[in-house]
Amino acid sequence: MAVLLIAEHDNSEVKDATHKALAAAKELGGDIHVLVAGKDCGAAADQAAKLDGVAKVLKCDDAMFERPLAEPMAALIVGLADGYDTLIAPATTNGKNYMPRVAALLDVMQISDITAVKSPTSFERPIYAGNAIQTVETSDAKKVITVRTAAFQPVGEGGSASLEDVAAPENPGLSEYIEENLTKSDRPELTSARIVISGGRGMQSGDNFHMLEKVADKLGAAVGASRAAVDAGFVPNDYQVGQTGKVVSPELYVAVGISGAIQHLAGMKDSKVIVAINKDDEAPIFQVADYGLVADLFQAVPELEEELSKAGY
Repeated sequence: MAVLLIAEHDNSEVKDATHKALAAAKELGGDIHVLVAGKDCGAAADQAAKLDGVAKVLKCDDAMFERPLAEPMAALIVGLADGYDTLIAPATTNGKNYMPRVAALLDVMQISDITAVKSPTSFERPIYAGNAIQTVETSDAKKVITVRTAAFQPVGEGGSASLEDVAAPENPGLSEYIEENLTKSDRPELTSARIVISGGRGMQSGDNFHMLEKVADKLGAAVGASRAAVDAGFVPNDYQVGQTGKVVSPELYVAVGISGAIQHLAGMKDSKVIVAINKDDEAPIFQVADYGLVADLFQAVPELEEELSKAGY
């Protein structure tokens, strides 16, 4: 049984999502090959070769893959599919974009957002915003899978895989990259941060998020938000944590002014420690919090910042 893992990377570095998806791939058993497709992506391919459990790295270095557009990526993956029983990728924005096209072209179902591998043909995935866990059995000869990376621990280095160059397919020419507008920040990326502090509707305005940013800077944390805060225009949508946003599993998650709607909980309930600050003592967030503070956030957050300063942060 052979597995092809499609790497998430930025042409120079393999992302944490790849390390976590590799953990799922290892549970399938068999040889694991990693596909690194990009432009001038040699450094990322070298990193992938050092990951524990990887037998071979396939590098496709072509200008077509400077940005992982869905149609060229799908064409490349399908062209390599004959040698593999399982095609697997992290359930990131990119993975969710091209893997359904791969499944359609191969005429098989996609098994999305798995959180556990029961056997090479049986997987668990959350449904109903995480309120139920579905076990999926597949008889497809070729499996197309995306991995909810928050459910797996990252795999470290220790491997010495061989590298093989593969040719790029013909560009389908169905889409082209124009531009992207992302929030630029020196803080950690939301999905890989050890600490996340998020604000909700209770923040009342985008200007008040500066309180959270001050705390985040002291802790080396990422800043997130609930959908309500994003929909209200307080912060950009790439801050959103939840079912329709980013799924995170940091060591510490601090929810400030967030009531705890089920859609938000679906994106952060796998966090190791959850702290909630809310003036409503009946807010649903307290049901999943390890530590809860019933207080006015406009008093509690500045006090937290002050105490962190006293502690030398």
